[in-house]
Amino acid sequence: MRACKALSRTDIEGLIAAGGIIVINDGNVLRLNGWLDKHPGGRLVLQHMVGRDATDEISIYHSSQVLRTMNRYRIGRVSGPWINFTPPIRGGKFSAKADKDSPNALETPSVHAEALSKFFHGEEYTSESEDSSRPPTPPCKTLSKGGLEVSQAPPDEPNNAKVVRQALDDDIAQYPSLDAGTQQSIVQKYRELHERVKKEGYYECRYREYAKELIRYVSIFAVFIVALRAGWYITSAALLGLFWEHDPDIQNAPLFAMSPSFLKSFHSSYYNFTFLWDKAAEFAIPYQRYTYYPLMGIARFNLYLLSWCHLLSPRSATFGAASWTRPTEICFMLCYWFLFGYCLVWRSIPTWTLRVIFVLVSHIITMPLHVQITLSHWAMSTSNVGEAESFPQHQLRTTMDIECPPWLDFIHGGLQFQAVHHLFPGVPRHNLRRLQRLVIQFAEETNIKYTRFEFVAGNKVVLGKLGEVADQLEMMLKCQKHMAETGESGLH
Repeated sequence: MRACKALSRTDIEGLIAAGGIIVINDGNVLRLNGWLDKHPGGRLVLQHMVGRDATDEISIYHSSQVLRTMNRYRIGRVSGPWINFTPPIRGGKFSAKADKDSPNALETPSVHAEALSKFFHGEEYTSESEDSSRPPTPPCKTLSKGGLEVSQAPPDEPNNAKVVRQALDDDIAQYPSLDAGTQQSIVQKYRELHERVKKEGYYECRYREYAKELIRYVSIFAVFIVALRAGWYITSAALLGLFWEHDPDIQNAPLFAMSPSFLKSFHSSYYNFTFLWDKAAEFAIPYQRYTYYPLMGIARFNLYLLSWCHLLSPRSATFGAASWTRPTEICFMLCYWFLFGYCLVWRSIPTWTLRVIFVLVSHIITMPLHVQITLSHWAMSTSNVGEAESFPQHQLRTTMDIECPPWLDFIHGGLQFQAVHHLFPGVPRHNLRRLQRLVIQFAEETNIKYTRFEFVAGNKVVLGKLGEVADQLEMMLKCQKHMAETGESGLH
């Protein structure tokens, strides 16, 4: 059958160069152009998988029913382990007339270091090889570090780029090797773990746990109504903040920067948006360690704006089985504002002063949940170690979990198990604590560092990173001022 013909790496590169949305799934080559605008998760998700082996991502995010439909997009197969391309949306270059003798080599960390160095010098970075399947030429020396190759910074590299480079080298040294054999072993153990998760019923929803939460929420709401009728606006506002809790968004530019690599304008391919570095960011970032908690206190208002901007934009359009989600979300958000904004705030509270206080307190009380979600991500690495990193290693390297006793699960709402959730996003949150023990075993078997902090310790790590980046910006601004006055870099 034509759909099962063997395709070479050169064939696939040519298909991508011609505009094909080509993804590898369990050895099958899928052409997903016809599904690009219908994908419930949006176009950007598929575009970031072009040229990559997305077997684990496809398996973990889709139901068995959806997985059975994948064959309709199959145009061939590849033999042996697949070595990922860099997707075009992230700068990968593809040639329709690729050299068939070009080796299937991985991008090395030194290539990313070159990109960072040019980034901070204000230069445009492009690979020395026009063929994305060829190994790029390292721009600087590499030193052996425990059997791993780490980059040696050029002498004229800006300090910010050195910090980013050091973070990259630290990640390479602290986590399993990126060689194909090691990463394939990790992938195999992860897939075995996934089968165990399915067989042991972790995907089954324990509805009695939701019943318990329903009782808690109804009790809180009842107390809130009694308090409101008695005129206890501040107390009831705090209770309302706990009742109307949703999963917060984690976009942070330009108010926060978690890495020196964000200290200038950059384009996010994941959001398809350009974050501009301006005077406002230059003013805000130096104080980010002090503004962190106040801004987390009012972060819910930013979520309102982002939610409506997303739902009213073309990016939120969904088709097929998920076509109902957009109108449903708009409907429920309108219901929320009718109940909260009109019935509660406008009709039930007599004065503008009390209304403003009520709204502020009811939203500020949700701050711990906003802090919780940022701890799991901001405390971890933002380095890109290349296309060779496996899905499970990437998730554990860039996400951490918060340790807390079981009786606090109700307060954290399952958000404290972000790393476990990222590895198995379809597992109901009431099963995440039980699943954590399997993730701990997996991390030990694969030698992947699984980071866990208590809540207070996690806060200290995030505040420390915020302070370090703020100090880097202060140094950069001083250097810029010195250069403007003297014409010298001042980096001695």
